[in-house]
Amino acid sequence: MFSESYKTAGARLPVIDSIGAYHVRGTADWMFRMVSPGLQESTLAAFNAALPEAAERDLLGCCASGSFAKAIAEGRPYPGPTALQTAVDTAFSSLSWDDIVESINAHPRIGDRVPAGGQSADEQSGAASASDRVRQELAEGNLVYERRFGHVFLICASGLSGQDMLDQLRARLGNDTDTERAVVRQELLKIARLRLTKLLSL
Repeated sequence: MFSESYKTAGARLPVIDSIGAYHVRGTADWMFRMVSPGLQESTLAAFNAALPEAAERDLLGCCASGSFAKAIAEGRPYPGPTALQTAVDTAFSSLSWDDIVESINAHPRIGDRVPAGGQSADEQSGAASASDRVRQELAEGNLVYERRFGHVFLICASGLSGQDMLDQLRARLGNDTDTERAVVRQELLKIARLRLTKLLSL
């Protein structure tokens, strides 16, 4: 859920209900999806104006690393989406492996049943709709992966089918530790970018 400070950042800013859900009063949903530059600017302005603790709390929903959330919140104000995305990339390049693990630990296993309506449920819809065979093989593959690397299998699942995820899981089991850590960092960055885009309608 978005922090209350976004709602009060300015009288003319959009009403903010939840992550990725900006609604202008009286505007039909289909019209809202055609995000105008003015709306984009106002949502970024709300983020820039939010209290530090509120901004950090919402950023943790994009990447559950305290170091990441603090770096991005402290970097405000951002003049535009490009500057913000550049800051995200820079922050990720300086995260330690412990920071990465902190964020990984907030992600459910691919294929696990997660509460409907949440970010993970939306992102993992391909796994949720997979066949029983694929779901079973994902469950088995997750355990093998965790024994090998010591953490859950992480992938930016948006737009991928259950079979796509299973294929990538199997392929990545052949990586050495350093290679896999680099892949995990990139997948986590993809997730953070995607969630931040939804968060601020960028």
